[in-house]
Amino acid sequence: MMRVKLAKQIFVFTPLWLVLTLTAFTILINLSWWQLSRAAEKTEYLQRLQQLAEDGALTPAQLQTMDAASFDGAPLAGEARWVAPYIWLLDNQIVNGVAGYDVIVPVQASGLAQPMLVNLGWLSGTPSRDILPVPDIPATFKLDGLIRADVSGLMLLGQNAEDTGKWPMRIQQVDYAELSALSNLKLYPALLYQLRASNYTPHYKAVVLPPKKHRGYALQWFLLAVAVVGVALAASHRGKANYE
Repeated sequence: MMRVKLAKQIFVFTPLWLVLTLTAFTILINLSWWQLSRAAEKTEYLQRLQQLAEDGALTPAQLQTMDAASFDGAPLAGEARWVAPYIWLLDNQIVNGVAGYDVIVPVQASGLAQPMLVNLGWLSGTPSRDILPVPDIPATFKLDGLIRADVSGLMLLGQNAEDTGKWPMRIQQVDYAELSALSNLKLYPALLYQLRASNYTPHYKAVVLPPKKHRGYALQWFLLAVAVVGVALAASHRGKANYE
């Protein structure tokens, strides 16, 4: 047992109780700090996106002279031609509570030597997963969206692309190398999220959880850490110290 005098009060702790309290407190404080760090990162990223938007839209031709770190998150505009018949349907996309797919196609953009991928937006699924919706893709269209270089996501166990030899083809995530092999196209390693209104629903968000949310979570973890200490002190309290 450990007896501690604090603010004229006596508290008695067992070693196990003290270790558990300190461990829980440390974990919760670290979680709070991590959320604050995420908030700072998101704030910096949103400021960068705002600056890129103020600089104006890039053209496909400019991508050939830029590295990924320079154009990632920038707006891009131009003309493009669909490279038929390739269509990928990105699985597990929920919009307004409805399950569906993001329609992804390779295009030949004016001024860019390699074909690039464009996410045209969301399309609702069919009643049966065995039957894929068949998107109507225009032969040519205007590019107007946000370009991203790193679009890797969570890959569950199993194959990514359901290669049936037919188009459209369902995929679980965008993998430039794999989609290049499936289409025999040397794809440019970037994906444009189309924001222009079309037959599909644009729903891409550069930041899903805004900084305000992270700060709110940070406060919650901090208050839990304080509560842990409070409960520990209440449980170990033995009354006032006797100084006589």
